[in-house]
Amino acid sequence: MKNLEQLEAIATQVVDVALCVHRELGPGLLESAYEMALCRELSLRELRFERQKAMPVTYKGVALDCGYRIDVLVEDVIVIELKAVDELAPVHAAQLFTYLKLADCHIGFLINFNTRLLKNGIKRIVYKLPEEQAAKHRV
Repeated sequence: MKNLEQLEAIATQVVDVALCVHRELGPGLLESAYEMALCRELSLRELRFERQKAMPVTYKGVALDCGYRIDVLVEDVIVIELKAVDELAPVHAAQLFTYLKLADCHIGFLINFNTRLLKNGIKRIVYKLPEEQAAKHRV
């Protein structure tokens, strides 16, 4: 388990990686192109990641393979859901929130590369920070 400072450091790198990819490629490509470029940039920065990580749903103690996949999981703690759409919809944030719960992660990014300025296409979602971590963060 990483502490809050480590999580924030990784989160900062994730945003920087996304900005770098968008600066290089711009809007208008398919989601898969951004995913590959983002993973390449994570690799160059020596960040561990899993691409298209299967995420089973546990129901009454049984893991069900329902076909859910996290676009990119960074350092086993940050979930990235990538989009290349005209506009993010509430269902996209709900999808990321569900992935955070399933993966037992606390920070996720919904990144829509189909924007002129990427800062308008990044949404950070936090899911229940560990209580001791959150208490230290509030002080």
